[in-house]
Amino acid sequence: MEYRNTHIYPTKKRILFCFGTRPEAIKMAPLIKEFEKYPDAFDTKICVTGQQREMLDQVLNTFHIKPDYDMNIMSKGQDLSDITIRILSGLREILKKIKPDLVLVHGDTTTSYSSALAAFYEKVPIGHVEAGLRTHDIKSPWPEEMNRQMISKIATYHFAPTLLNKKNLMDEGIRESNIFVTGNTVIDALHLSISLVEKNQELKSSILFELSGENINKDLIKKWDNKERRMILMTKHRRENLGESFTTFCLAIKNLAKKYIDVDFVYPVHLNPNIQKTVYEKLSNIENVYLTKPLDYLPFLFLMKKSLFLISDSGGIQEEAPGFGKPVLLLRNTTERPEAMDAGIVKLVGTDYNKTISETSLLLDDELEYKRRSSVANPYGDGTASKKIVKIVSELNIGE
Repeated sequence: MEYRNTHIYPTKKRILFCFGTRPEAIKMAPLIKEFEKYPDAFDTKICVTGQQREMLDQVLNTFHIKPDYDMNIMSKGQDLSDITIRILSGLREILKKIKPDLVLVHGDTTTSYSSALAAFYEKVPIGHVEAGLRTHDIKSPWPEEMNRQMISKIATYHFAPTLLNKKNLMDEGIRESNIFVTGNTVIDALHLSISLVEKNQELKSSILFELSGENINKDLIKKWDNKERRMILMTKHRRENLGESFTTFCLAIKNLAKKYIDVDFVYPVHLNPNIQKTVYEKLSNIENVYLTKPLDYLPFLFLMKKSLFLISDSGGIQEEAPGFGKPVLLLRNTTERPEAMDAGIVKLVGTDYNKTISETSLLLDDELEYKRRSSVANPYGDGTASKKIVKIVSELNIGE
């Protein structure tokens, strides 16, 4: 595939990527790499906000991405207003300096919304990657649902993962000609990551070394591979799930671990101090519960592939896990990704103690039910979303 600069001015299309969190970086990485294959057609620049400093840097290092601009906004005790103000102020000067033809933002974070708003103020076209996801409840997930709705209002081009996402956008009055169904770049990231590990024995060794530092050694991994033990991978970190519901979750996992002594529960614990305090109070010193630091992207994928299934409140995991045929018990009351739920591989369990216990037990005890839910096709694409987006952008009438 080859893209040439064909517009009337002898300039490349200037593309600015703006992102700031770990999930954004994961999903933007394959897209950045695809654009960089065509230096004659595109002048790409990368701006990161640092909304999630440490976790963002992990992904940048994994995919060897070096930002051109790093706003480094993260500060102790920051809230959403602080993030928005700093991005609007800092990005204004960057936009004035490089004058991009298109700003690409991803998903639903405060970085994405604030970057899109800054570009809108400078009258720069906005491309929204992963557009059209909806719960239609602005309080759930909060603030992400409102972020994504507002980005859709000011974006020019909408790269929707699925036909349902396209329908959501059209129902809101967005012109069909500006909506492109591409699949989700997270599947591209999975394929890219697996390829990186398979081709690089040193990288695989570094993954094993990192996990060994978390008491997950080769012998334990071998037991998972040989089905001597089963492993459930967990994450829980969303704002709306803090407080009482978070304590309830920890108590459910504690009792599950006691009930299923032949099952290992692995939980990379988010850096939020409130999460750390509750988790380590409730789940420490349980032999088959492994509390680890937040893992780099590749070690996390490595564990996902080894797991039986996942328990999580994450948005991205709803898309990633089906790529490995892993069911997900979703610790949320709503989801903006109903495709995997409709397929049966993702199931809402909310924050109810009894439902967490019963649904986990069902997947552990009922082999036929597990097989049924782990055998569905991935509804989020075939790993070619980045190629499709680059081709679309190459044909857009921008930069003239």
